[in-house]
Amino acid sequence: MPRNRLSALPERLPERLPRRLPVRLPAPLPRRLPGQLIAAAAAAGARAQEAYARSELARRLALAREACPQEVESGKPRLLRLVGEAEVLLEPIRRPRRQLEIPASSNPQVVMILPGFGTRPGRMRYLARQLEAAGHITKRWGQGRNWGPDPDRFAQLEARLAALHARHGRKVVLLGWSLGGLYARELAKRQPQAVAKVITMGSPFSGSPRANNVWRAYQFITGHSVDAPPIPADLAQKPPVETVALWSPNDGVIAPRCAAGRPGERDRALALRCTHMGFTYDPQVVFALLEELERTRA
Repeated sequence: MPRNRLSALPERLPERLPRRLPVRLPAPLPRRLPGQLIAAAAAAGARAQEAYARSELARRLALAREACPQEVESGKPRLLRLVGEAEVLLEPIRRPRRQLEIPASSNPQVVMILPGFGTRPGRMRYLARQLEAAGHITKRWGQGRNWGPDPDRFAQLEARLAALHARHGRKVVLLGWSLGGLYARELAKRQPQAVAKVITMGSPFSGSPRANNVWRAYQFITGHSVDAPPIPADLAQKPPVETVALWSPNDGVIAPRCAAGRPGERDRALALRCTHMGFTYDPQVVFALLEELERTRA
């Protein structure tokens, strides 16, 4: 811009803008708040705390923070075992390279698969495909993601089991992982005439329901205590059908003793070397299940 035009700018500004703009500053706050304002703030805070104490969130947080006896805490898997569960992150890399020679079954079964807590049926799909490759018929549980038990869900599961039994004209094998195994045991107690065998994988049916690394999360999510589920059940009582418990000393979630059970709480316990997540994909689990299905009596 030419110098003569720059020098002319200050002369034009007063024609368009006032020389001084009116500025209004906020009134200064008093150094000390009035006593009434302090009392009102305290009352509002007290009401907020009272409302929170009555809220569902506070109730669930209290459930998650419940005290646990030291002997139970010491019985759950150690932190190193829990960290080992991260091995599941390598499964997408290993799976395409894994070649399993699945033998054809001479005793095909109908298998209803029940997933673990917080998981959906898709988590069990790889395992189901290996059983199908042998000639078995696998069926989902029909409940979507497993967010814990309730009376309606169990009524639907019973109806699902009865429908599979009627449709295929034979008894059904119930295969449950973790919490799904507890469902399988209770279903077999209610509908033994429709069940050929119960197979649990890392399911805590024995001992303390707090001897694991997930009971706090379970109580927060479900809103009920592990000691008081919404469905009356004696978890340690063996179903009136053949019951096999698969467990692993490498389980980082469930205490191995709780998943293995004691004599009289299951017919047989089979030890494997896999993580808790590995029950859904480990080759040794696949072949152990194929053997169990092969020896199942209809």
